[in-house]
Amino acid sequence: MNDDADPLAEDLVALSGAARPRDTRRSLPIALLRAREAVMARFRPMLAQHDINEQQWRVIRVLCESGELDATELAERALVLAPSLTRMLKSLKTRKLIVMRKDKNDGRRTLISNTPAAQTLIEAVAPESTAIYRDLEQGLGKAEMERLLDLLESTARL
Repeated sequence: MNDDADPLAEDLVALSGAARPRDTRRSLPIALLRAREAVMARFRPMLAQHDINEQQWRVIRVLCESGELDATELAERALVLAPSLTRMLKSLKTRKLIVMRKDKNDGRRTLISNTPAAQTLIEAVAPESTAIYRDLEQGLGKAEMERLLDLLESTARL
């Protein structure tokens, strides 16, 4: 397959000189999207109750785990495109969930960290999030959940 191909059609199968897409029920990209949507359908209502979206939640969680980060590293770790992150940071700053400052050693870098309000939000969401994870683990089983996470990490490293 060439590098310019559509990522959702990466699994084309050549038959008699013609290409035919794999059945969507067995397409890895579509299966991953389907699984993501099934999982996120459980989390979105909970996040909405706390007036935060999934991307904003990822940003403040990454900052909680990592501490202060520059915008580039934050975008990579939170899986957010840089232009989206820029808009999101303005919103999070307005809501007083993050603070931003220029790096003293490199004025081009902006460093971002959570505020106590973000920590309070994380603590408020944690019990509900834990309950959702518990339900998912009960549905899959603990061993299968760990296996799934290991497989997804291995796939991400390909």
